[in-house]
Amino acid sequence: MVKIEEKDLIFEASEFVFKAPSVISRARRVLIKPAAAYPAPYPVTTSPSMLSALIEGIRQVSDADILLLEGTPGGGPVYPIYQALGYSFPRVLTLDVKDCIYVEVDNPLPKPLAMPTFWVPNVILSSDYLITVAPLKTCRGRGHLSIMNLLSLLPSSKYHNDTPGNWDALYALGIDKVIADLYFTLPFDLGIVEARQKFIGEDDPTRGEVEEYGKIFIGEPYEVDREVSETVGLKTGYLDLIRSAKVEFEA
Repeated sequence: MVKIEEKDLIFEASEFVFKAPSVISRARRVLIKPAAAYPAPYPVTTSPSMLSALIEGIRQVSDADILLLEGTPGGGPVYPIYQALGYSFPRVLTLDVKDCIYVEVDNPLPKPLAMPTFWVPNVILSSDYLITVAPLKTCRGRGHLSIMNLLSLLPSSKYHNDTPGNWDALYALGIDKVIADLYFTLPFDLGIVEARQKFIGEDDPTRGEVEEYGKIFIGEPYEVDREVSETVGLKTGYLDLIRSAKVEFEA
């Protein structure tokens, strides 16, 4: 994982330029996970301008393959959403979770909180550098940030109960525990929270209030989500679970 000092976590959105970490210069494949599960513009989803900034920054130091990977809650196709959001970038491959080959990956925690294994797209495991980039969103007062953004990498077909699609089986286990397990199982290198605006929602993930905020948070995903939560004043339950698990895992 990239080590970024805490003072470097927050940037003014108006001045933000993505400077790719030097390790990307050695990567052959960089995977970006946007928040793009719905055909609604920023701040519901990751803005195309943010993705353009990341791609440009990567291209400054590397000629690596760049992939965008996303899935939808109901298991429907993601390509129409990419098109609706304006995700059209030269020399970038767009992928749909549902079209990938899945592999079962062990949770490295000695005592998993909810999930001892996860089914994940194999393209994640074959990528050298992983970036998760999400808007600053809250749902019923709870933060949905860069680590929560990883949920839609899981094939909904593997994690539904009686109704096809969605991740209801995971929510039944306690979604904060699942997200904490996922953090350790899929160690993304970089987390970005696009906080030019703040989206405040309730039940409908595409409808809510929007407030100007003017910031970009960038760093290791846990550190970024913690910084956002403390700065904005959000309840982000999976962070407490990750912190506790880190103590045991690193010991």
